[in-house]
Amino acid sequence: MKSLVAYYSRSNITKKLAESIAGKVNADIEEIIPKVNYQGKIGYARGGKDAITEKIIDLETLKYNPEDYDMVYLGAPVWASKAANPLISYIKQNEGKFSNVKFFATASSSGFESTFEQLEKYVNVKPHVVLALTTKEVKKDLFEDKLTDFIK
Repeated sequence: MKSLVAYYSRSNITKKLAESIAGKVNADIEEIIPKVNYQGKIGYARGGKDAITEKIIDLETLKYNPEDYDMVYLGAPVWASKAANPLISYIKQNEGKFSNVKFFATASSSGFESTFEQLEKYVNVKPHVVLALTTKEVKKDLFEDKLTDFIK
């Protein structure tokens, strides 16, 4: 099965998880890079505001077409109980190109359910499965069992 892991990560927590998934399923990996700066305190505040309004932003050029894959893993951090808007922008840019998806998200503690509902609404496909991990679980490598269940 040909797989793609497409993700956005501001602080490298989601990136670490995305790379683990890609390594285990031998997937191509697409880092979503926004043209908007979300780094630092100002970027953090901008990210929360943009997530709440579900603002669609410009992205750097993408390498892969999700239509070419049997399974697409979509991941992002949770911002204000929503998916980080670079991932939403990626989904909008590739509208109609997803048939089989799995969602993964990272957060300090909560907001996963509303994030997954939002992703399903934008992708317009029910995910096979979802994976929600806290920042602590990813930082301390406490996610192997959950990851194994996720990629089955």
